[in-house]
Amino acid sequence: MLNSIVIATANKNKFEEISQILKGITPNILSLQDFPQIEAIEENGSSFQENSLIKARNVFGETGLLTLADDSGLEVDALNGAPGIYSARYAGEPPDYQVNNRKLLQDLHEIPDHQRAAQFRCVVAIVGPKIEQVVEGIVTGRIIRELRGDKGFGYDPLFVPDGFEQTFAELGEEIKNQMSHRARAFLKARKILEDLAD
Repeated sequence: MLNSIVIATANKNKFEEISQILKGITPNILSLQDFPQIEAIEENGSSFQENSLIKARNVFGETGLLTLADDSGLEVDALNGAPGIYSARYAGEPPDYQVNNRKLLQDLHEIPDHQRAAQFRCVVAIVGPKIEQVVEGIVTGRIIRELRGDKGFGYDPLFVPDGFEQTFAELGEEIKNQMSHRARAFLKARKILEDLAD
């Protein structure tokens, strides 16, 4: 059994979502809110993988505890993979979901429906005393032309996953959390943690 692990996020919603996926792995799942001394970590990598490793290595270095860190975002084929690692700040600072969505719709205004393929990608880095590993989760879909639904956040109201007619923001957390990029990546991470705990 693992004693404690740290999820390298201060985002309460994200922490709860990840904690559900990792339930039962360890009695203590901690977040960055448990370590106020850790200053904001500059994610200056050029890929999701680099950014997640920067976070995980930094927090492991500060705490000495097995750390999981993720970096994720939206990649749109017609925009050559943008917004990508800049998903949260696509329209600039400060990060604003609504402004980002407006910019995305504007940038895709001329793109026909059949060329609006996109994917959410999540990369999770696991860093601990005897491990440094990276796993990835992807969910493919398309970007629609207007915001629909109010249950999600970020680009959820514009993203329809393959096999569905509703956006992530219409499907709601329960369905989204079973199939999202983050769920897929953290389920792979869970498997690695289970093997470590054996």
